[in-house]
Amino acid sequence: MKNVLAIILGGGQGSRLYPLTKTRAKPAVPVAGKYRLIDIPVSNCINSGIEKIYILTQFNSASLNRHVNQAYRPASYSDGFVEILAAQQTPDSPDWFQGTADAVRRYAWLLESWNVSEYLILSGDHLYNMDYQKFVEHHRQTGADITLSVLPVDQKKASAFGLLKTDSEGKVIKFLEKPKGEALEGMRVDTTKLGLDATEAIANPFIASMGIYVFNKQVMMKLLSDNPEYTDFGKEIIPAAIQNLNVQAYLYSGYWEDIGTIESFYQANLDLTRHPATAFNFYEVKKPIYTRARYLPPSKVHDCKVKDSVIGEGCILNQATITNSVVGIRMHIEANCTIEDTLLMGCDFYQPHEERESDLANNKVPMAIGENTIIRRAIIDKNARIGKNVQIINKDRVQDVNREEQGYCICNGIVVVVKNAVIPDNTII
Repeated sequence: MKNVLAIILGGGQGSRLYPLTKTRAKPAVPVAGKYRLIDIPVSNCINSGIEKIYILTQFNSASLNRHVNQAYRPASYSDGFVEILAAQQTPDSPDWFQGTADAVRRYAWLLESWNVSEYLILSGDHLYNMDYQKFVEHHRQTGADITLSVLPVDQKKASAFGLLKTDSEGKVIKFLEKPKGEALEGMRVDTTKLGLDATEAIANPFIASMGIYVFNKQVMMKLLSDNPEYTDFGKEIIPAAIQNLNVQAYLYSGYWEDIGTIESFYQANLDLTRHPATAFNFYEVKKPIYTRARYLPPSKVHDCKVKDSVIGEGCILNQATITNSVVGIRMHIEANCTIEDTLLMGCDFYQPHEERESDLANNKVPMAIGENTIIRRAIIDKNARIGKNVQIINKDRVQDVNREEQGYCICNGIVVVVKNAVIPDNTII
């Protein structure tokens, strides 16, 4: 894998994940109590023997920069690296990145300088565990110019993806980005050819691109330079390449989730609490997920009832009932709280004891979840201060509303308390 350079696309503004992306890039969104989304593709690369990794980003990249710099520091004797490439304006390129292909094109001068044979294009907001070595080997064995990683999907999900058809040898012969209506129906295929049994094939009659590609170096550079008007891989580069190049499909059969919306992000986190595990496996010994080492103390749990939940490091939990929830690092939960079907992202720091006592003495809300508070079906972003006797339960069953001035939004019925928000005592949401 020494001849492979990985390029992780940091994504756009992440508007569908707002307000979680209000102050951070999408790949920097916390996941599973202690990680960030960017840790997934970076760890997959490291576990696959790929050590040259660039991350392209342009929106709210400060926290992403900080996390990458603190988490990934290759040894001095290695030529490996994990580096951020931020959007920049130059006399020749006065605009920001216009799409995935445009982002790569802007840094072609740097990418081309590396003596590699393939570029591995990845997304920074997917949750999955993949051996890229097998992916690249398939690309080489089939003599492909481009290889797309694909998976079978059902009709409900299909319109959100680029869909494709292949011939008997796995060569892509048709590709449509996010088709609707008749165009969608025209992309149905017999997925038993991919190895699915008859029942699975009926349920999943479409082949979807995962947005993960391997390009031969010279092929990608030529496509980008010959088509300066093409700004997106899925919408323009890939469909155009099918006409004249050998574009192959590689079937991926493991767990994969596109963390594109508040609902999918919420569900992917709560799926981690299921037993037996049905979702992403963070406990794979041979394929660990790396992140920043924080050296936090173990969590302290006093007289709590905890069921089907994940508890991060450095937490202090006092007489709480926690069910089907993810509790992030440094969380402080006071007595008689009920937490159900909720993602608590945790805190970036501990509030000093003296400051906590001062807040309580002056009727202010300390950094914690106050006593007698009930939280159901919610996402509590980092450093939130939740008062006493608070109910975050979406009492009126609202589907969507923006109340950022009050410290929260509701997205698809899920209450999202924004980062650094203060929810006063006795509040009912």
